[in-house]
Amino acid sequence: MKDHRPKNLDLATIRQPITAIASILHRITGVMLFVAVGFLVWALSLSLESRQGFDQTVAVMTHPLAKLITWGILSLVIYHLFAGIKHLIMDAGFAETKEGGPLATKISLVLSVVVILLMGVWVW
Repeated sequence: MKDHRPKNLDLATIRQPITAIASILHRITGVMLFVAVGFLVWALSLSLESRQGFDQTVAVMTHPLAKLITWGILSLVIYHLFAGIKHLIMDAGFAETKEGGPLATKISLVLSVVVILLMGVWVW
């Protein structure tokens, strides 16, 4: 049996809908959060060891690179949270239509960007 379906294996030419991009980003942020937990546990552990450990953690966390990492982790949490809430709303039966899905995705993206920027101001 011959398969006459077109085959396009060049992923750079495939245009994904915004809902697919948001879903992929949700999965990526979940994996990145799993990795980021190591940094957060290290900072918590060091800060709880002793007064000197706490002072060392404060000194490390005031460095611009540590602030950037912290803002990055907060960004991951915020996007993952809003995308997760959107998924829960869709699981409840809302925004499942062809028009509702992209609209819910755009709303979650805009809310994520606004809150991420606010967290950037708070961290810096």
